[in-house]
Amino acid sequence: MSLRGGGECPVQGLALSWLLKAAILPAAAHAGTALPTSPRFRTHRFIHGWAGIALAALLVAAPAWGFARKAKAPQDPTGASLEATLAGEFALQAGKLDEAAKAYLEAAKAANDATLAERATRISLLAKDNRRAEQALALWRRLGGDPIAQSAAQASLALRRGDEAQARRELAVLMAADDGWQQVVGVLSVGARDPEQSARLLKGLVDDGAIPPKLQAWLAFGGLAQKLDQDELAERIVDEVVRRFPGEPRVALLRASQLREAGKPDEARKVLAELNANPALAPELRMLVASEYDELGDFPAAAATLAQGPQDEHTYALRASLLARSEDKTALGALYEELRRDAGKPDPQRRLLLGQIAEFLKRFDEALEWYRGVPGGDQKWPARLRTANVLHELKRAPEAYKSLHDLQADAGAPEEARRDAYILEAELQNRDKSPDGELDAYARGLAAFPDDPEILYARALGWERRDNIARAEADFRKILVADPDSTAALNALGYTLADRTTRYQEALELIDRARAAEPDNAAIIDSYGWVLYRLGRTEEALVELRRALSLQKDPEIAAHVGEVLWELGRKDEARKYFRQARELDPENRSLKRVLDKLGLDDIGP
Repeated sequence: MSLRGGGECPVQGLALSWLLKAAILPAAAHAGTALPTSPRFRTHRFIHGWAGIALAALLVAAPAWGFARKAKAPQDPTGASLEATLAGEFALQAGKLDEAAKAYLEAAKAANDATLAERATRISLLAKDNRRAEQALALWRRLGGDPIAQSAAQASLALRRGDEAQARRELAVLMAADDGWQQVVGVLSVGARDPEQSARLLKGLVDDGAIPPKLQAWLAFGGLAQKLDQDELAERIVDEVVRRFPGEPRVALLRASQLREAGKPDEARKVLAELNANPALAPELRMLVASEYDELGDFPAAAATLAQGPQDEHTYALRASLLARSEDKTALGALYEELRRDAGKPDPQRRLLLGQIAEFLKRFDEALEWYRGVPGGDQKWPARLRTANVLHELKRAPEAYKSLHDLQADAGAPEEARRDAYILEAELQNRDKSPDGELDAYARGLAAFPDDPEILYARALGWERRDNIARAEADFRKILVADPDSTAALNALGYTLADRTTRYQEALELIDRARAAEPDNAAIIDSYGWVLYRLGRTEEALVELRRALSLQKDPEIAAHVGEVLWELGRKDEARKYFRQARELDPENRSLKRVLDKLGLDDIGP
C-alpha cells in the first residue's frame, strides 16, 4: 500500500485518479487504491490536494536515516557473530530496540564488521541508547566506512547528549564536504533532541556564514527554518537568498511561502502575482505558484494560474480538482463545457475526466454516459468502478452491485481492479447501512484474493469504526504474517493499540518496528509520540509530536500536540495548536474528539 511521503514532488508523476480523489471522487475505492476511511491509521493519511508541494519541490531531500531491515551476513569464518546477528534481527523484528542495539554491537565486535557497526549505531540512536551508540560509532570509525555518514551520526549523538559544541564541530565537517549540507539538513530535521535545539544550530550556521553559496542549499535551509516555525530566521535566510540570487523564480517562491507561514497572506499574494505575470515562467514553476495559492486557500487563483499556457490532460485534471475543492460549480461547469467540445474522439483519459467532473456536478446521467463511453486502456477499469458508484448515486443499487459483481467475475480484468470492486462494494454496503452486506463483500473478496493486504486493511478500518478492536487487530496481524515488514500495518496496529486499548508496551514495540524502517516518517513519529503520551512520558511525547509536526503540517498531529500541552497545563499554547488543526481540517476526527473530551467549545479565532 502507498505510504505517505517519498522522494519526488507530489505534483509530478501523479496519476489522474490520485489528483482527483480528494476533491472530485467520493470517499469510495477507485482504481488501484482503497481509500482509508479513518484518519487514525497513520501511514495511510495521504496528501490530499497539493499540501506542501511548493516547499517539497524547493527542498532537496536529505539522505534517508533508515537502514536495511535484513542484516548482511558478517564476514566471520568462525561464526562467532552469527548468533548475535540473529538475536539482533529477531529483537528488531519484535520492536525491542534496546535488545537489538545490544546484539548488533556484540555481532559487530565479534565479526569486526563495519556494516554491523553502522547498523548498531543507527539502532542505538533510534533506541536513544547514547552509551551504546557511542561504543558502536567508535567501532564503526575504527573499522572504516563512509566518513560523512559517520560525522552525521556523531553529530546526532552529540545532540542527543546535549553537547552542542561537539555537534557544531561535526556539522562544520559536514558543511565542508561536497554536498555535505544535505546531511546537515537530515541531522537537524530528525537527529536533534528537539526542534528548539535544531533551530539554535541552524541559526548558528547562518551566523557563521557556513551555508555554501549554492541556491539549493539556501532553499533547503530556508525551508527547514519554516518547518521549525522560526519565522524571523526564515525571513533572514530569504532576504539573504534574494540578495545572493536576484531574479531567481524559486527564491520568489520561497519568499511567498515564508510570508504565508508568517501570517502575511496579502504580501505572499503580491509576490505570487509578480511571478505569475512572467509569461516565460517555466510550466513546472507555474505549477508551484498554483500550489502556493492552494496553500493560501485561494483555489480560484490556483486554477487560473494553471489555465495559463498550453493545456494537457494533467493540467485540466488539476484545474478540475481545484475548482471542485473551491466548490465553484459555475467555473467547473465552464471547464466541463470546454472539455466536452473536444471529446468527440474516443480519448479514454478525457472521457474519464469528464465523467468525474459530471459526477461531482451531480450530473449523474451524463457521468454514466461518459464512463460507459471509455473505450479501453488503463482508464477502462476506474471507469467501470465509477460507473457502479454513479448507479448507486442514482438510487439504482441493484444495478450498481451487479456491475461490481460482473467486474469481480471478469477474468480479463486486472487483479487490482477486481480486488477494488470488492472493496467498493463493501463501501457501498456501508453507505446503505448494511453491515452484513459489507462483511459479505470483504469475505468474498478474501476468498478470491486470500489474505490480500488491501482488503484486510479496509476491513480492519471497518472493524475499528464499529469499535471491534479485537477483529481489527486480527486483520492487521494477518497482514503482518504475510509481510512482517509492512510499516503501514505495524504503525496502524501500534497506533490502534495505543489509542484504543491499554496495551501500551505492545503498541510501542510495534511502532518501534515501523520507526526502525522509516525513522523520518512524520506519521510514524506522531504515533511514537502518542504512545509515549499514553505511557505517561509526557515531556518526551511532546518532543516527538512537535518533531512530527515540523516534518508535516497535519491536523491530527497538531491536535495531538495541543492535547499534550493541555495535559502539561500550557493551555494557551495548546489552543494555538487546536486552532492550527482546525485551519487544516475543521472536520478532523481527532480534533473533534479532544475538544469534546476537554469540553472546549471556544478555542479562539
